[in-house]
Order: sequence, then structure tokens, then C-alpha cells
Amino acid sequence: MYSSVVHLARANPFNAPHLQLVHDGLSGPSSSPTGPPGPPRRSRNLAAAAVEEQYSCDYGSGRFFILCGLGGIISCGTTHTALVPLDLVKCRMQVDPQKYKGIFNGFSVTLKEDGVRGLAKGWAPTFIGYSMQGLCKFGFYEVFKVLYSNMLGEENAYLWRTSLYLAASASAEFFADIALAPMEATKVRIQTQPGYANTLRDAAPKMYKEEGLKAFYKGVAPLWMRQIPYTMMKFACFERTVEALYKFVVPKPRSECTKAEQLVVTFVAGYIAGVFCAIVSHPADSVVSVLNKEKGSSASQVLQRLGFKGVWKGLFARIIMIGTLTALQWFIYDSVKVYFRLPRPPPPEMPESLKKKLGLTQ
Repeated sequence: MYSSVVHLARANPFNAPHLQLVHDGLSGPSSSPTGPPGPPRRSRNLAAAAVEEQYSCDYGSGRFFILCGLGGIISCGTTHTALVPLDLVKCRMQVDPQKYKGIFNGFSVTLKEDGVRGLAKGWAPTFIGYSMQGLCKFGFYEVFKVLYSNMLGEENAYLWRTSLYLAASASAEFFADIALAPMEATKVRIQTQPGYANTLRDAAPKMYKEEGLKAFYKGVAPLWMRQIPYTMMKFACFERTVEALYKFVVPKPRSECTKAEQLVVTFVAGYIAGVFCAIVSHPADSVVSVLNKEKGSSASQVLQRLGFKGVWKGLFARIIMIGTLTALQWFIYDSVKVYFRLPRPPPPEMPESLKKKLGLTQ
């Protein structure tokens, strides 16, 4: 039992490079097995694997980045819009916990006051805003991953791949939130202020008339606080979970899995990543919801008023929402890549040059 716990601890996806090499049995010549060598493993870097498949474009080309951005639009725009009713109830629980006392009570109160149509409030800004966010989030992530990988070089990109995923996703989300902020502010205003406006056409001009452009961008800083940690966890945890699943769970190499089997792994890894995403980003999400409802408040004032307990209101609903959301987004995004025959690099393996430096190959 103890040995299995140690094995899992060493296999965690955020190991430092040296510990990762030790875990892989590749820290030096002394770690080579004494028995006969097994079959050679094919070396893959973060760029692309040499698989026998005809791709529609090269990895890292302009067409590749454009189609990845399109995949982000489809995955984020559709999934967030489909979950508008749950998001609406979650927002109302955060801004008025006395009235909306839980997820089921929230649905009951909303249906009683607004009817079934009331659950769809804010769908238009949700679809537009999160489509733009998806374009930047997934498209720029691929751009920054290639950019930072080239800056580090093949060996360091492998050794520090978790840091690479974190840096690339944080950089992408910075720009994605600027694109999302106006529609997010409008959506929250529609969902949490009954009688203010029922549609995007009514809400946006009214907000601009009352507060100017500030109404649309006053929540961008707390949005960064919410979305950047969320996205860093979403991408880094997903990438390393996929790597762990193929290494420890899936009974055959990825190259031998069918496209459908690979997409199942994508969905499972996405859901695992989504649970952690929801937890790390929820306090900032509570601040954003209250801030976009109120006029003249700052993020620090809202945070102080909510307190530690208040920022965790609605966490259960958010875990359900974000877990499902993240899994579906990764599944749809990967499906778009399959449909357009885009390169889908397998989990990275140690470069041959690094193996030679460590004396692992002749």
C-alpha cells in the first residue's frame, strides 16, 4: 500500500524536471535497468509526432492557428450558451444568497418569477462573449505554446513542459478576457437585475448611457483574477492528465487507439481538469458577479463585504457547471481538430539529444 502511494505521489503532474526524470528512470546512466533493453521508444517533442496520417496543414502554420481559433469559438460559444440556466442561477445565488438559498431553490424561485423563458436570460451576450473568448483562449494558447517552446529549445521545453503550459495559457487568457469583458458585464446585469433589461439590445445601450465604457470594462481586473488561474489549471492539468492517463490507465499506446478512444481520454481528462478549475477560480467569480451588478463598487470593497464564507457561495453549482463545461469544451475542440485533420501531438517524450546527454543511448 505504501509503495503504491509513493508511486502516485511521484507521478503527480507538477513534478519538477529532475524529479520527473528520476520517476521515469532516466536521471542518469546508473538508473539504466540491469536486464535486457526493451523495444526502443519513439521520440516525440512538443511540436508534432511523426505519425502515418495525412494532415490538412503543418503544425504551427497560419492555417493551423486559424482552425484552432475556430475550434475555440465552437467549443466555448456552444457550451457556455447551453449552460446559461445553471449560470443564471449560480450568479443569483452569489449576489442574493438570502433569496436564492441553493441550486434547486434557485431554479424554483426563478421559474416561479420569470417562467421557463427566464432561464434563458443573457444567452446572447453569453454566446458572443464566450465565442470571442474561445477564439483567443484556444487560438492564442497554441500560438504561445509554439512561441515559448521555440524560445526554450526542444530539451528545456520537455523538461519544463508544465511551466510552458502554464505560461502559454496565462498569456492567451490575458487577451481572451479583454474580448470577453463587455459581454460578461452585460450578461451579469441582465441575469442579476430583474427589470433592468431582458435583451442585449436593451442592456448594452443603457449601460453605456449610465456609465460609459467603464461599465463594460470595470470587471476586467477581477475577470483576470478569475479566468487566468482557471485557464492555467484548465490547460496544464489537462495536458498532464492526458499524459498520465496514457501512461498509467490506457492499456495501449496512443498511436494504437482509435480516434473515438482518444476522444474519450480527452473528455475524462477535461472533466478532471474542470473540477480543479472551478475550485481555484470560484472566489474571483463571486466578486465579478457582485461587481457587475452594482454601480460604483470596487473589487476590494466587494471582497471585503462578502468575506471568506461569502466568496464560496454557489461552489457546488459551479463545480457541476465547470466540470461538465471543461470536459465538453476539450471534447469539442479535439473533435474539431479531428474533423479538419489538424496535427494532434501525442504526449511528449524525452528528446534523443537529452537521452544522449544523460548517457541513455549510444
